[in-house]
Amino acid sequence: MERRASFRHWWIGIAFAVPQIVLIFTFFYWPAGQAVYWSMTLQQPWGGGNIWVGFDNFRQIFADALYWNSVALSTVFALFSTVLSMGLALMLAVFVDRELTGSKIYRVVMIWPYGIAAPALALAFRFIMAPEAGFLSFVNRLWPGLWDPGLDGTDAMISVIVAFSWKYVGYDFVFFLSALQGIPKALKEAAALDGAGWLRRLWDVQLPLLTPTVFFLLVIDITESFQDSFGIVDIMTSGGPARATELMVYKIYFDGFKGLDYSGAAAQSIILMGLIVALTVLQFRFIERRVHYK
Repeated sequence: MERRASFRHWWIGIAFAVPQIVLIFTFFYWPAGQAVYWSMTLQQPWGGGNIWVGFDNFRQIFADALYWNSVALSTVFALFSTVLSMGLALMLAVFVDRELTGSKIYRVVMIWPYGIAAPALALAFRFIMAPEAGFLSFVNRLWPGLWDPGLDGTDAMISVIVAFSWKYVGYDFVFFLSALQGIPKALKEAAALDGAGWLRRLWDVQLPLLTPTVFFLLVIDITESFQDSFGIVDIMTSGGPARATELMVYKIYFDGFKGLDYSGAAAQSIILMGLIVALTVLQFRFIERRVHYK
């Protein structure tokens, strides 16, 4: 029989819930409500109050080609960074689960990148991928001009995707490894007795049982790619060259804090929040049906 916690006085449960409610209201609902209000008004850059303009800020944003460019870039960034980080994490988790040489070391150190702050990580990758002094300078000596993220927008986008993916490989690795080790050994042993090799066991037995973890990481990684990429983009490329890496979250910062368009930036943040919610709903609506929970 399931035992449920009970309190002698009704107010004890409320007392436990109040701190969490206050935190959520203070750091989520109140800022979100302020952003909605600012997006409906014209915020004066040097003070003087707000002027109610309704949906004019949204109409101006949707008519801006540069904004749609940032949406397209954010979508490309989210797609490639998610595929790269999850693919590498799954491959490393499979190697560690098979207890290959060095697997115990990987198990310990693979989570470390996720603990590094995004600006510090971006600074390191900015040096590593610098065409004149980093690791890729060797490539440029063999093929002059092949790699230059300071001038080539595609190279710059590749740089930020690689840096962001490297940070989240360790995060995804932990979940994939836990899921792999949670699969009953009897299933893998039965497949091995039937003559299935390790690759066939991975494809037919392990991967179908990993679908809940894959779905969870897919939702988390896509969400984080839209909202947690600012530090890397700001340090590595500052949205350049020629706005080639101006993602949605960076454009919000640039228009709000450098362009002093507070109302427009607030409207962009509301659109970004709505986009993330819509993507999450679509994933639960169309992808979760392929998930095997049993």
